[in-house]
Amino acid sequence: MNGPYKPGTPCWLDLMVPDQQAAIDFYRDLLGWQGEIGPAEQGGYAVCTLKGKPVAGIMKAMTPDGKVPDPMPPTVWTTYLATDSIDATVKAVTDARGTVVAGPMDVMELGRMAVVADPTGAVFGLWEARSFNGAGIVNEQGALIWNELSTDDIPAAGAFYSSILPVSAGASGHPDAGGYTEFQVDGRAVGGMKDMANLPPGTPPNWLPYFHVDDVDSVQAAAVRAQGSVMAPAFDMVAGRMAVLADPQGGVFAVITTGSPESA
Repeated sequence: MNGPYKPGTPCWLDLMVPDQQAAIDFYRDLLGWQGEIGPAEQGGYAVCTLKGKPVAGIMKAMTPDGKVPDPMPPTVWTTYLATDSIDATVKAVTDARGTVVAGPMDVMELGRMAVVADPTGAVFGLWEARSFNGAGIVNEQGALIWNELSTDDIPAAGAFYSSILPVSAGASGHPDAGGYTEFQVDGRAVGGMKDMANLPPGTPPNWLPYFHVDDVDSVQAAAVRAQGSVMAPAFDMVAGRMAVLADPQGGVFAVITTGSPESA
């Protein structure tokens, strides 16, 4: 990526964990990322890189005053959607019956952000770029390739996202996709949406990041050796071969091998 992301496009993701260094080490070994705990004035936020380009953030779970949360929040990946105006988009979120979790706030000179939830309960971020556009590399080994919303009300979720950002939600044009819903920006697929029928009971609506890998089965085995978990064992599907995994602290993500990667 050599320029800004179009509004509505997933542009960044980060992970909040109890043990930041352990998470950095896990994803370094699994996906080839490089990263280190950031300076204290930035809350220790680690920007992980691949081939020298930013790919994801990892931060320690803490309260706004720098203390350990009690209770500890769940370990989750947060997908950020690009916007030209955080303030206007946050207002649109509340107007459309979404909720504001955090922000809006400035992130130094890098940009402006907020974390919000759609009306079905799925949490996601918003990013208004200034000097930092987001992920500098996508669709390659170890990098983000897809973001997928799981929700219990597809029509309501599709209407919500279309009302807050210039995205459209409709059935995939792939003949074997089985009615899978895609989010599109300017006619280009940028993410997906599915119902929660096959997820474990009690799973909340969520955004799931997919990372591209060259060999799903070997990555799955490596995750298990590193004390990660297998949520859905490697299987073949219309876009390629994939698995859903969790890191040792519970952060869930998917890995996929595909010969025709879609955009993140």
